[in-house]
Amino acid sequence: MAASPSTARAINDRSALRLLQAEGPLTATQLKTLTGLSRPTVADLVERLQGSGLVHVVGESGAERRGPNAKLYGIVADRAHLAALDVRTRSVSVTVADLLGTTLAEATAPVGDDDETGSAVEKAVALLERTVREAGVERLHSVAVGAPGLIDPATGDLRDSTGLPAWHRRLVAVLQERLPAHVLVENETNLAAVAELREGAARDREDFVLLWLGQGVGAAVVLGGRVRRGASGGAGEIGFLPVPGTSGLPSATGCDGGFHELACAAAVAALATAHGLDPAEALTSGHGPFLDALAHRLAVGAAAVVSVLDPGCVVLAGETGHQGGAALASRVESALAALSPLRTEVRPTALGDAAVLRGALLGARDAAQDELFGPPSTGL
Repeated sequence: MAASPSTARAINDRSALRLLQAEGPLTATQLKTLTGLSRPTVADLVERLQGSGLVHVVGESGAERRGPNAKLYGIVADRAHLAALDVRTRSVSVTVADLLGTTLAEATAPVGDDDETGSAVEKAVALLERTVREAGVERLHSVAVGAPGLIDPATGDLRDSTGLPAWHRRLVAVLQERLPAHVLVENETNLAAVAELREGAARDREDFVLLWLGQGVGAAVVLGGRVRRGASGGAGEIGFLPVPGTSGLPSATGCDGGFHELACAAAVAALATAHGLDPAEALTSGHGPFLDALAHRLAVGAAAVVSVLDPGCVVLAGETGHQGGAALASRVESALAALSPLRTEVRPTALGDAAVLRGALLGARDAAQDELFGPPSTGL
C-alpha cells in the first residue's frame, strides 16, 4: 500500500534529519544524493524543516566553482536540551547536552553510605539542577538515567532490588514529578552496550555480548543491532550463572555462588592479593600469572554465554574490563578458545568509564528526536 502524502513527507523529513545528524551540515545537493529524492522534493523538505525550527543555514560549502557557494544546512542544536545521569552505588554523574549531543556541562558528586534515601535523592537532584544552570539551559526536553538493576519491560520502571540503594528507585520518581521533561531509565549495562555499539568497540558488529565487570557483574545482549532484554527485563543477569570454582550455587535472592563470586571487583581484588599485588594496580601491572588466572575466570562465564548465543564478539567493560584493556581481553579470548568451539573475538571497552553516561545521553537524544523529528519510518 502506497504511503499517503503526509506519511511520505514525514518519512522524507526524518530521513533527511537523520542524515544531518550523522553526516553533519549538508547542502541540498548532498541531501538529494544521499536520500535519492528529487531536487524539488528536497527543496520542499528543507523549507519545511526550516519553518519548523529544526534546521537552519550554518554556512556555505567550500567547493571551488563559479557562482555563489551552496548553503549548508544543519540541525538547530539548541532546539532541545538533554541530560544523562549515571547513578552508581556511591555516586552520581551528570551530563547536559544539546540536540546534537554536544556536551555543555558535566559534574560528578559522591553519595555516602550514611545518606538516607531522601538526602541521597536531594543530592542527585541538586547536582542535576546545578549542572543545568552551568550549561545555561532553561528547560530539559529529555532525561535518561542509567542505574544498576532490572527494568520492568511492561512499565519501564526500575524494579526494587535487594542489595541496591533504595534512593535509585526514588530518584527516578522524583525526577518525573519535578521536571517538565521526558524521563526514562535503563539498566547501566544495556546503556554501556548501546554506546559501544554506536560509538565504541562494537561499531562494526550487529551481534555481541558486553560483560560488565565491576562491583557488580552483568551482561548486555545485542542481537541484530538491538539490545535484548528478555521477558522480565533480566537477560544478562550472569552474576547468578552457576559456574565451577565457586563456594556453591546461587539462589533466587543472592548471587553468591554464581559467576559474581569469581568476577566481581572484590573477587578480582582478592585474586590480586593472592598474587602479592596491590589490588589498585594489579590490572595495569602487566603481571602475567595474575592476568592469566583472571582471564580463565572470566572465560568460564563467557563460555556459558557464548555457547547459548554464539554472538561472535564479547566486549569487556566496567572497571575490570577498562583497566585490564587489551592485555586482559587477549588472554580471555585465548582462554575462551580453549573452552568453546565457537570462534569469538574478545575486545576491551573503547569508552571506559564514560560508556554508561554516553549511552544514557544517546537514549535521551533518541527520545527527543523521536518526538521532534516526527513519526519514525521503517528501517531508521
